[in-house]
Amino acid sequence: MMSSKKYQFNQVLDRKGTNAMSIEGYRGYLFDPDEDLSGNYQEADFIKMWVADMEFAIAPEIINAMKNRLEHPLLGYSMVADPSYALSFKQWCIERYQWQFDINHLVHAKGVIPALYDLIGHICKSDEKVLIVTPSYAFFKHGTDYNNVALVCSDLIEEEGRFNIDMDDIKKKTADPKCVLAVFCNPHNPTGRLWSKKELVAFGDVCLKNGLTIISDEIHCDLLRKDKRFTPLASLFPNSDKIITCMAPSKTFNLAGNMLANIIIPNEELRVKYNKNYLPFENPLSIVAAHAAYSEGHAWLTGLTDYLDDNFKYLKKQLDTYLPHAEFTIPEATYLAWVNISYYFSDNENLTLYFARNAGVLLEGGNMFVANADGYIRLNLACPRVILEEGLRRVIQAVLEK
Repeated sequence: MMSSKKYQFNQVLDRKGTNAMSIEGYRGYLFDPDEDLSGNYQEADFIKMWVADMEFAIAPEIINAMKNRLEHPLLGYSMVADPSYALSFKQWCIERYQWQFDINHLVHAKGVIPALYDLIGHICKSDEKVLIVTPSYAFFKHGTDYNNVALVCSDLIEEEGRFNIDMDDIKKKTADPKCVLAVFCNPHNPTGRLWSKKELVAFGDVCLKNGLTIISDEIHCDLLRKDKRFTPLASLFPNSDKIITCMAPSKTFNLAGNMLANIIIPNEELRVKYNKNYLPFENPLSIVAAHAAYSEGHAWLTGLTDYLDDNFKYLKKQLDTYLPHAEFTIPEATYLAWVNISYYFSDNENLTLYFARNAGVLLEGGNMFVANADGYIRLNLACPRVILEEGLRRVIQAVLEK
């Protein structure tokens, strides 16, 4: 096994010409395509700290597995047929989370979000409701919009930089018989909260006692600060078949473009419905990449999390020094920083647009996270330190010149 010190997280890679969403897709996602972004920096010089993938080269073990697969010159219709893939993922869950799931409950998806869109449609009738906590990853809302079902939001409570679930509000909203599904993020995006077992039990108990199904998006589960431990929600309710677990190698190993996710659906009726409507063809390179990640990716992930820890420490020190009124706590999980800069800005200002024009930095302002997020920005810290340093220098300067 390669030492984690041998991986090159400081390497700056040029993504131009690779059809990268980070480079090519920001106008359609962050702004109106015709938005005037002219300002202090040319668009060609923008620093991208928005979309949640990484600027790091993926593990060479994964690259080698994909190269080896290409030694076979056929790339026809493929599916996850080799049981060794499921076994490698199951072993990953045992070693990292002390959690065993039934392999017969495992299905696949082109990503957690495509699975979410399908599952909401399978679970909810048109007059029923979906509960989320806010701020929220926007695609949770988009999934309800796509399926024409109502969205119910419960605001997280912020206390000295730490976000907590408002259980009194959750109890009230899950008591509505029309509220049949909760879409939950564990760890939470964008705040980075790693929910404790006590919090997970409280949330799960209330939802299940009121008859809700829970989709637990656990895609950030491996991206933890040092010495933190992740608990799958379903592991705390082994006798329930109403918790769907969504995991993927995409965030952990920077494989988002490979479009392969693991969805664990214990309820047989729902699983049959899902499989009936899912075309089981997968990209052959995605299969071997994910298998290699779970089988050989431990050392690379250790190196990654060490590097991310240092990037978060750097961000915290810079904010404390130059923007003392910014509120930021190093998150327990994810590679995303959730920073409250409301002291420096007027209410409802479009911070995404402000920093594009004035700092040449693409980031996501709070208006992109459904609700309960005014005055916040989300910064992606999964980048070489030199990129973080320049991006943060620009952000700080733009705030001070406000």
